[in-house]
Amino acid sequence: MYSNKLYTPLRYPGGKAQFAPFIARLMEENGLAGGHYLEPYAGGAGVALELLFHGHAEHIHINDLDPAVHAFWVAVTQESDALLDLLHQTPVDMEQWFRWRSVLRGESTGTVVERGFATLFLNRTNRSGILKGGVIGGLAQSGTYKLDARFKKDVLAARIKKIAQHADHITVHCEDALALLSRATRLLPVRSLVYLDPPYFVKGRGLYRNYYEHQDHLAIARLLQSRQFRRPWLVSYDNVNEIRQMYELSRGLSYGLSYTAQQRYIGSEVMFFSQRLSVPDGAIPQSQLVA
Repeated sequence: MYSNKLYTPLRYPGGKAQFAPFIARLMEENGLAGGHYLEPYAGGAGVALELLFHGHAEHIHINDLDPAVHAFWVAVTQESDALLDLLHQTPVDMEQWFRWRSVLRGESTGTVVERGFATLFLNRTNRSGILKGGVIGGLAQSGTYKLDARFKKDVLAARIKKIAQHADHITVHCEDALALLSRATRLLPVRSLVYLDPPYFVKGRGLYRNYYEHQDHLAIARLLQSRQFRRPWLVSYDNVNEIRQMYELSRGLSYGLSYTAQQRYIGSEVMFFSQRLSVPDGAIPQSQLVA
């Protein structure tokens, strides 16, 4: 199931790029291959990019309510040359870290390209890619790894260029997920798939600049399982009782994934599917049906 190549320039806590082969198979078996694909919580958009680059989706919709993440995707798809210039010209040191953190926080003004680059810079120099986290190696840079440990300019430049080459097949949104999903039927053609990977129910507050309260998660669950939502969907979550209760009307699979966010751990997660979506048997290793 795991993807052996990464296409996104962003490191993202809980990123699901390894699900791309599974979702590609899901699209193929349900007659959705070559259609549109929407991620309402795109983050690093690892799944979306792999589906697009390998022809499983003809057009992808990347949405993120965080203006910093949105600015990055706008810069990549609309101003890639300017973004690449900043990438090549900017030293990776603590002086620049403080500079771009100020831009990210809105304490210093910046163009959309500068704000997008600030997102990239902090994402690649902070621990586990957490935008509101601390710098790799600490402020004194006394750690084993320094802030440039994950900042390989040639690799990042190649990824940015590849995305820019496909920009005509990428739409970038900056909307509340519930609002975007409410107009999904008008936005997306019938041959489309929506994959939701919302902020974690338990740990979201500590990982993301935008996180959900209980009622936010519940509103999404109710919309997806309502008659008014008419596009195939799947959603992945941390496996907790509250989420299983919200999606009790839908079929589910539980599985385990290995993560590194401050420390390495195995997370128990769960995935739910819209009623008419056919799920391939054995598609997710070590998975089981959720009652």
